Amino acid sequence: MPELISSEYPVYLDEDEREKYEVMASELVINLPGGEVTAANAATLSGKLTQMANGAVYSDAGGIEFLHDKKLDALEDIIEAANGKSILVAYWFKHDLTRIIERLDALGVVYGRLDSDRSIEDWNAGRLEVGLIHPASAGHGLNLQSGGNTLVWFGMIWSLELYQQTVARLWRQGQESGTVVVQHIITADTIDERILKALLHKGDTQSRLIDAVKAEVSAYGRK
Repeated sequence: MPELISSEYPVYLDEDEREKYEVMASELVINLPGGEVTAANAATLSGKLTQMANGAVYSDAGGIEFLHDKKLDALEDIIEAANGKSILVAYWFKHDLTRIIERLDALGVVYGRLDSDRSIEDWNAGRLEVGLIHPASAGHGLNLQSGGNTLVWFGMIWSLELYQQTVARLWRQGQESGTVVVQHIITADTIDERILKALLHKGDTQSRLIDAVKAEVSAYGRK
């Protein structure tokens, strides 16, 4: 097996973005220009906070509220630093995929969603600078190790199984590089940090989810 290197790429919310995040965490509801965003329980709140950390969130009316581009800017930096080397990017929410594609189009990057035999063939042949993958589609039989050795997590997920399966698409026997790099774009002082800690400790992510949400809520004054 190749060496596995796990790293974090932190991004930081500005004062206005931080205030919106804290309101959601403390009040479980926030009013944004496109409508109200509420969280009914721990899992829902975790999802809303994760979306806000990523830069956009679904409103109760079904629209998308955009908050920041910090993670998109970080992804752009990572792509530029790769200097042409292929990068696998894992996303979870549809609005994240949409925003990532818009940024890649603006940059003129050759990319593909790895959701078909043709796109997977293009990735493994080195024809894609960026491969976009959803963890739920990164099953055990998917071989992507020939296309690159760097995986970037745009957003965090609670499922340890899906996280490990996605990493294993590159970190496996047959990987031509001696090193696999897994980078996590983390919004500092948000639930991102708690999710990553839970994943790396490989514990009971369900109980850690509840603990993390309690910690986020209590951190901003709600008991």
